[in-house]
Amino acid sequence: MRTRKSARVGQYAALLGYLVFLAFPFLWLLSTAFKPARELASLHPTWIPRDPTLANFRQALDEQPLLRAGLNSLIAALGAALIAVLIATPMAYVMARHRTPLARAATGWVVVSQAFPFVLVIIPLFLVLKNLRLIDSMPGLIMVYVVWALPFALWMLVGYVRAVPAELEEAAAVDGAGRARTLISVTAPLLAPGIVATALFAFISAWNEFFFALVLLKSPEKQTLPVVLTHFIGAEGAADLGPLAAAAFLATLPSLVVFAVIQKRITGGMLAGAVKS
Repeated sequence: MRTRKSARVGQYAALLGYLVFLAFPFLWLLSTAFKPARELASLHPTWIPRDPTLANFRQALDEQPLLRAGLNSLIAALGAALIAVLIATPMAYVMARHRTPLARAATGWVVVSQAFPFVLVIIPLFLVLKNLRLIDSMPGLIMVYVVWALPFALWMLVGYVRAVPAELEEAAAVDGAGRARTLISVTAPLLAPGIVATALFAFISAWNEFFFALVLLKSPEKQTLPVVLTHFIGAEGAADLGPLAAAAFLATLPSLVVFAVIQKRITGGMLAGAVKS
């Protein structure tokens, strides 16, 4: 009994340490965003600003087009999430319901492709988009985000499809429903929580993406929020710390909100699959 209690205390301590490790960057960012310049230059930094100010937020919004960049990021992230889900849903259904050697090979390729670094694929993608005349365009960036999000979206949705009892589809087939109608009328409603969770994950991935946007977008008016944040760093690497922290905090808020929604949707999707089975 004493060993079990000690193990539980150790688990809670490890969990607390992990939470502190995750929260530290955000809390420090929040503290820095509200500090005036003289506190940022202090040799004895504090967690709580002694004289909090909104000057960093005003300066960040005045110096860089954060709202326009945020709109660009929103368009790219929403477009990529919607298109990725529309493509991945029927593909995941086929891979989950028809467990052929080809489907198993495709599933393995989906897992392996997640290990590919961005640098490995950026040159082929750049050449393809150049031939399609999609360099420095939002449709081209959305296309890249869709391609990059598809493997993970497929991997998620295959699990959700397998959680839906096949007996429901068999009953629909007995009633005369075709494959397409069964997918739309029977399976898709049960997959709704999983589809939402997958779309939100794709949205966050595209919202936070930096490398592809940096390489593929050249016009300042088309740049996304992560790229614009680098403008607060000078040519010699000196950062305008206060406005940078304020801009980064504003850019982080949508991801935090969406992630909070993700947790509820994922839990709801798992419970829905369990109850229906």
